[in-house]
Amino acid sequence: MMNFDLDLSSYNILAVDDVPINLTLVEKMLAKFHIQIRKAGNGLEAMREIIAQKPDLLLLDLLMPYMDGFEVLKKVRENPEWTSIRIIVLSALNSNEDIVRAYDYGANDFITKPIIFEKLINSVHSQLIRLNSVKNS
Repeated sequence: MMNFDLDLSSYNILAVDDVPINLTLVEKMLAKFHIQIRKAGNGLEAMREIIAQKPDLLLLDLLMPYMDGFEVLKKVRENPEWTSIRIIVLSALNSNEDIVRAYDYGANDFITKPIIFEKLINSVHSQLIRLNSVKNS
């Protein structure tokens, strides 16, 4: 088991995916570290959740109905109150064009599906460490 020097349970994490099993999978992967996540089933729900309670970290799918992940990225990065939100894209899209576009829109990391547990937890930890160092500087 990985040993992290940061209490991951104290962070507000929002996972967004239109496939419920993907949300369950991410939730189970992160539960080993006592990480609680809020869930949204599409981009519009994600925006409502972000407005209701700004997350520290957003785990964001790209291919969704109503509002896709690229649009969510764009809207989050356009709002000055949300600049501290760390965003990890979790997507089946894996072309260089899609990955570059996600980073151009403001993603902090990009993980392709199927999700590898170690890659997800290391990315979550790394993004929360970065958030923590910004908050404390």
